Amino acid sequence: MSKYLFIKAQAATWTLADLCRVLGVSRSGYYRWRAVSPPPVPGWQPAAQQAFTRHAKRYGTRRLRAELQAEGHQVGRYALRSWLRASGQRALSTRPQRPRTTQADPAAVVAENRLLGQPAPTCPNQVWVGDITYLPLVGGRWCYLATWRDACSRRVVGWHLAAQMPTELVLTALEQALTLRQPAPGLVIHADRGSQYTSHACRQRIEDAGALASYARPGNPYDNAQAEAGWSTLKTELLPHGGVFASLEEARLEVAYYLDTYFNLDRRHSALGYRSPHQFEADLFQHLP
Repeated sequence: MSKYLFIKAQAATWTLADLCRVLGVSRSGYYRWRAVSPPPVPGWQPAAQQAFTRHAKRYGTRRLRAELQAEGHQVGRYALRSWLRASGQRALSTRPQRPRTTQADPAAVVAENRLLGQPAPTCPNQVWVGDITYLPLVGGRWCYLATWRDACSRRVVGWHLAAQMPTELVLTALEQALTLRQPAPGLVIHADRGSQYTSHACRQRIEDAGALASYARPGNPYDNAQAEAGWSTLKTELLPHGGVFASLEEARLEVAYYLDTYFNLDRRHSALGYRSPHQFEADLFQHLP
């Protein structure tokens, strides 16, 4: 804080003469400083603060810029980065994972990777990708989250959270997705070779839905990259600064809001041109014949 700012802040407590004498400045200099109008605050800064606060520090400069541009503010990432630094604010950053959630069954009969060599889907409900991750609970415990995401719109179409990760974890999430989305026959449902996905029950449910099962190749982490890509972001945004959930019930409530409301409806995704999955699908269906 400058000397003049300090004098202005303390003027109601001390006399101007005493403040100027102690700080070694002249009263005329202070009056000249008061007479100069402060530089105007750029119009985008209040909007940036509102967006940064509304998204709970989850947005870095790329998404902040997209948010502000959607509101009619033209501002670059450098200006946003400087503003964040000057205001003492910092966006959340990702952190590494811990438990292993993929446990393959060597005896399972699985299908090929149907996504290899194929173009990216151009419409929702053509390809869904599934994966499991962990979320920490107090006392060093874990709970497990299974999701199915649409590979075109990135929307989470089904999810389930439980204290263990049996086949029912992914089947419950899949049942939710099938019920809500009602996909046409021919949907490709892709996952890694974890025992939950290669189980007879899971493969049978996929077949009963008129869908086609697809599995990542053994030992190839890139085959299911899209399903795994958002886990670090999800954990950082749900549990900033290494936090943990107090209980399984709290985790379910927080995950429900994050996925169903924030992630699907509001959060801007770089792969979607900084639109939310909901907005991306709305724009896509508007232009379909």
